[in-house]
Amino acid sequence: MKRGKNWREAHGKVSRTQEYTLTDAIDFIKQNSHVKFDEALDIAVNLGVDPRKSDQTVRSTVVLPHGLGKTIRVLAFAQGDKEKEAKEAGADYVGGEELAEKIKGGWLEFDTVVATPDMMKVVGKLGKILGTRGLMPNPKVGTVTMNVGKVIKDAKKGKVNFRVEKGAILHASLGKVSFSQQNLVENTKAFMDAVYKAKPPSAKGTYVKKVTLSSTMGQGLKIKIADLK
Repeated sequence: MKRGKNWREAHGKVSRTQEYTLTDAIDFIKQNSHVKFDEALDIAVNLGVDPRKSDQTVRSTVVLPHGLGKTIRVLAFAQGDKEKEAKEAGADYVGGEELAEKIKGGWLEFDTVVATPDMMKVVGKLGKILGTRGLMPNPKVGTVTMNVGKVIKDAKKGKVNFRVEKGAILHASLGKVSFSQQNLVENTKAFMDAVYKAKPPSAKGTYVKKVTLSSTMGQGLKIKIADLK
């Protein structure tokens, strides 16, 4: 792929060995974003866990203090009073079997899914579709709940679900590059606080091994771990 002059110049400035402070890294990313869209600030965290072991799974959520800078479309599986609660909380789509049938037909115009426990008999049939896309409601991250109103409001504010992947890496987006430096710093630190709190008791040795920040189309910058605590 042929790269533009701005891309080549920006990547030529990045040291693969240097560790950047959080503020310096965000400044660099903001100053060297030259694409025609508002890029996301992405984070990759290498952890000292073995994701093949069930007792070393790292999975949790965090509501970023300054959101993600995009509209989150919420689908809620609920009925009765909880259907009303979901609608009042701002869910974009609320229902049951009729929504499940639409999803089976290929409809996926939503970003997160919430369900009350009694609706899991309907949602469970969508495991192969929602699960592979990271959209399956799960009680461990609070998306299977009777408190649908709060969960929907949190999702709309910028709630991030994260889970360690193969290779013991976490990936997430932390907002838009156009955010102020201070807002991106606070979002990043809030995310890392949640990662540290999710440390499995069985994890030994160094827990957070490497943290990298980048824009959507940019090269990763290695961040000083001590700057994130």
